[in-house]
Amino acid sequence: MSFLRTRAKATAETVLLSAGAAHLSRRLRSGQTLVLAYHNIVPAGERPGGDRSLHLPVARFTAQLDLLTRHHDVVPLDHLFTPAAGPRPRAAVTFDDAYAGTLHAGIPELVRRGLPGTIFVCPAFLGGRTFWWDALTRPDHDGPAPALRRHALGPLAGRDAEIRPWAAKHGFPEYRVSDHARCATEADLRAALGHPGITLGSHSWSHANVAELEGAALDEELTRPRAWLTEHLGATADWLAYPYGYHNPRAEEAARRAGYRGALALHAGWIGSTPAQPFALPRLNVPAGVSANGFALRISGLITR
Repeated sequence: MSFLRTRAKATAETVLLSAGAAHLSRRLRSGQTLVLAYHNIVPAGERPGGDRSLHLPVARFTAQLDLLTRHHDVVPLDHLFTPAAGPRPRAAVTFDDAYAGTLHAGIPELVRRGLPGTIFVCPAFLGGRTFWWDALTRPDHDGPAPALRRHALGPLAGRDAEIRPWAAKHGFPEYRVSDHARCATEADLRAALGHPGITLGSHSWSHANVAELEGAALDEELTRPRAWLTEHLGATADWLAYPYGYHNPRAEEAARRAGYRGALALHAGWIGSTPAQPFALPRLNVPAGVSANGFALRISGLITR
């Protein structure tokens, strides 16, 4: 049944593209911006692991970039709130978590094409640390066990330091994580900042689910990374990407207090030059398993997830 569903989905994607619907949809998106959310970019010759939906092979990433630039103007995040200069839709490229693979394989592909991009950083993980969702994924599974994920994101508020002890106590062992799937280093980020158009943003301090936090704990998660990135890297982090994409009015107000220009979630949608909710901006997640046709339909606005 899964095979039949996959074939049916592929057929539907092909029909939509061949019918010219994507071209019409792009025309209707003129002047709007689509923000793409990537995670890790897996270097050539390396195997994806951990939560596989987050680890995109570099060959597929480069093909997506080439398709994106064929139909969109790729702009920095700082252009989100400015009117478009041309008739084509715009796109911004972002990466969550500052994976080592992104810094070593993904950013060079942007640089080769002269494209801008923003890396959202959790400073607490820099220096080769692993993320719980990768370390707690069995090698023969695609991601963490559903029960583990639910408890991690709810009662444990996405806090890595609480999730791992709870997982060990309840029979969820940790597994080896490839070097490319570890967090990058401060030196990696400094090198990336040396390229025109590459900027850093905040992904909170420790990748907590900020929708589950309040008071001083919430404020610290959002103010501390801005201060750290400025002090250690001279980077002005004007943009926030909510960890896990989760947010609520309390988190949005905390982001505003922390001084960000805007904050991005992980729900589909396009952004005009005067968004009604700058602290709940849409951003389209690009899963590693998306097909070439599926990606083309997503960036045209025909598929929204």
